[in-house]
Amino acid sequence: MRPQPRIRPYRPADRAAVAAVCVLTADLGGDSRQLYPDEELMPTLFAAPYCHLEPDLAFVLDDGSGEAVGYVVGTADTEQFVKNFRETWIPRVAGRYPEPTGAPRTPSEEMIHLLHAPERMILPELAAYPAHLHIDLLPDYQRRGFGRQLMATLLTALDDRGVPAVHLGMVSANTAARAFYDRLGFHVVPVPDPGPLTYLGRSTAGLRGDAS
Repeated sequence: MRPQPRIRPYRPADRAAVAAVCVLTADLGGDSRQLYPDEELMPTLFAAPYCHLEPDLAFVLDDGSGEAVGYVVGTADTEQFVKNFRETWIPRVAGRYPEPTGAPRTPSEEMIHLLHAPERMILPELAAYPAHLHIDLLPDYQRRGFGRQLMATLLTALDDRGVPAVHLGMVSANTAARAFYDRLGFHVVPVPDPGPLTYLGRSTAGLRGDAS
């Protein structure tokens, strides 16, 4: 019998697989390599720093053979995460991605600007939702309940720490992701001038029974 996918804690050996999932889902849920040719760039912003800074809040969907085919990562305290990102993470990656000196001209340069501006994550409207997260699954593992299980696993871990609520920022054009978050009980958190993003939030309680 073929081993069944399961959710487990992130391990350092998962780094490359997690990065690959990020790359293959970073363009509105699809392959981002044409948009961001450097395959380290998007994971450096949206996956690797969480695995490095808060590995206890990183979980993967294991395909049953040990390979990560999806993940959820997050932080319990966005303000502290931003400080750690500034003080610890940026120095680790600045050699590959130095701070830009001019206005961005390409999608990749826009991402590098974001890398060097972690304070963008701190918005007063999100203060009641101190945790935040990122979740991604390869297409073959979507719409099978695994995303809900991943989310429940992280929300349970946050709830156990006494964190009351969590938020995320998603590209508004990603309608499939929005439908997924709506089904999980996320609601819009109004933020002035959010640009291309929609901010969503919810309590950390309530999905515990779905965690595997």
